[in-house]
Amino acid sequence: MPGQYHHRNLRTELVRVSLELIAANGVASFSVAEAARRAKVSAAAPYRHFPDRAALLAVVATTAATQLRALAEEAAAEETDDGAALAAVAAMHTRFLIDTRIGLDVFFSEELADSKYAELHDARRELVDVTLFRCLAVVPEPEMALELMEQLTTQAHGYGEFFLNGVYRRLGYPAEQVVAKSRRAARIVVEAYRWPRL
Repeated sequence: MPGQYHHRNLRTELVRVSLELIAANGVASFSVAEAARRAKVSAAAPYRHFPDRAALLAVVATTAATQLRALAEEAAAEETDDGAALAAVAAMHTRFLIDTRIGLDVFFSEELADSKYAELHDARRELVDVTLFRCLAVVPEPEMALELMEQLTTQAHGYGEFFLNGVYRRLGYPAEQVVAKSRRAARIVVEAYRWPRL
């Protein structure tokens, strides 16, 4: 086809343009055909690398989970206190969701639950561990650490979703302010868990 994309690694290019498409329009409207158009290849070309939409989306989600893990680790490393590190990780989850529109709905999608997506499951577990291990440093009891992680993750993604669905934008909150709110809220939750519990 005229203007066809001749990149040696079409698989990598398809993942890259898929991330761009999802960031622009969300995962619900994502299609292999649109990714092919963005990569300037025929509609059939992606299927030489990915058998279906779910297979491409699984690699996209794996890439995103790996990126978010690296960003979260980097943000946490800038802090010297466990609570501040957890708040930084939570804020990075909010920032990443706002920037990429890839969050829990993608990482834990039923569409991608099949065991054949082993790389995604590994990447997702490593991403979860970034938060979980730091929660265990704050609250050594595993059950409470899991609860803290659940609250922080839900809260962080909630801030991102409120921005993406327009609630915070209608209130005049720019993305940076929403991320800062997420960080402060996370710190409050962490400190609450540090208090002696009856």
